[in-house]
Amino acid sequence: MKTMLIKCGWLVSLDDGVGDIQAGELLIQGDRIAAAGRNLGATADETLDATGMIVMPGLVHAHIHTWQSGLRGIGGEWTSPDYHLNVHGNLSTRYGPEDNYLGNLVGALNQINGGVTTILDWCHNLTSLEMAERSVDGLEEAGIRAVFAHGTAKPPTPPGGVPYTHIPHPRDRVEALRKGRFASNDQLLTLGLALLGPQYSTWEVFEHDIRLAREFGLVSTSHATRRNADAITSEGYIRLAKAGLLGPDHNIVHANYLSDEELTTAVHSGASFSATVLTEMHGHAADPVTLRVRAAGGMPSLGIDIETVVTGEFWREMQAALLHGRFASHRINAAAGNKPFTTIPVRSREALQWATLGGARALMMEDKIGSLKPGKKADLVMLRMSDLNLVPVHDPVGSIVEQANAGNVDSVMIGGEFRKRGGELLYPEAQLSKRVAALAESAARIMRDGGFTVTRA
Repeated sequence: MKTMLIKCGWLVSLDDGVGDIQAGELLIQGDRIAAAGRNLGATADETLDATGMIVMPGLVHAHIHTWQSGLRGIGGEWTSPDYHLNVHGNLSTRYGPEDNYLGNLVGALNQINGGVTTILDWCHNLTSLEMAERSVDGLEEAGIRAVFAHGTAKPPTPPGGVPYTHIPHPRDRVEALRKGRFASNDQLLTLGLALLGPQYSTWEVFEHDIRLAREFGLVSTSHATRRNADAITSEGYIRLAKAGLLGPDHNIVHANYLSDEELTTAVHSGASFSATVLTEMHGHAADPVTLRVRAAGGMPSLGIDIETVVTGEFWREMQAALLHGRFASHRINAAAGNKPFTTIPVRSREALQWATLGGARALMMEDKIGSLKPGKKADLVMLRMSDLNLVPVHDPVGSIVEQANAGNVDSVMIGGEFRKRGGELLYPEAQLSKRVAALAESAARIMRDGGFTVTRA
């Protein structure tokens, strides 16, 4: 089994037992971290000089619709109804298996390039097993660690037809995937279910879908973007908790409008929450839930959601989550008539935890990823400390959270294998050019077939 000793400029582990160590060392054995500390005295097959780098855990991106990569930026001035009308009501219906493959491949490579080692791919335009399989092919080819969250399409209801809100998750597809390429839980790609959830389905459908996920031992996740008055099943998470069906294996996304009772019930039941701060600040009036989840005793996770509307760069999502948390804390404190804070209300390290450990917890992978702890998978990122926007590095956590961007990512390791090294993706350049060109052609055809043109005021 190959070993590698990494000599770090700064080692930011996010593990209490290891800490942050200037001139720290990391020993990699196979796909796992064997040791972390100072002056390990270890011999290895390869010694890597990363003394000019911050070495940190890979970012864990807990919510992204990767299939939409070809539609980047077309909805930067859309409202939420515009998104649902244009994407789910039109463009998504033009997708086929190869379109999903290209979107997932290029989208996943972009995430790796920017320092993300794990994603939850919320793939909710699937109409067949073939389409699901090709979507997974794209993730697999990219080499990313991912939960492939199998979702279902949300087309307009045909005359006399059954609306998608009343259609249970397809058991045959789930069974085929789980007994096929997802039979093992100890691989880079694992299976999850992207469910309609109570706000977008009847209670009968939601209960069926949750039980289906539980039967196959899968993480499930649902959107919660509606106010209670607009939800198909009002207070559905409370009802689920009372039925004993809500726990750590369920993840709730965009919970901005949940009542305090429903959110607290879900947190205390062990459910996780994902905030997509950039998207939510773009299209919603209610605050992202980071502070409310934190106050209830939970740890939020983060995602960018849709590249049709916002950037896919996860560093910007982490920075936005931090700044929103601070701004909202100041606003709430002032509204209560209190004196200004004498210490900052949300620390930078906490935002970094949301972007790593919080995501790992949401994906039920906290024992594998999210920190650089001996025994965990060797998923890590190296940032160049000499880059003009980072030098000099006085505090590595502050540099990571408040100063860094995707351009600072020098190297990315996933499961002990480099996927990016020395600033270059380790994916064949000629092949990447072909795939990118094919993605552009795919997007052009989809928009042409849908009669869609990009317009801005």
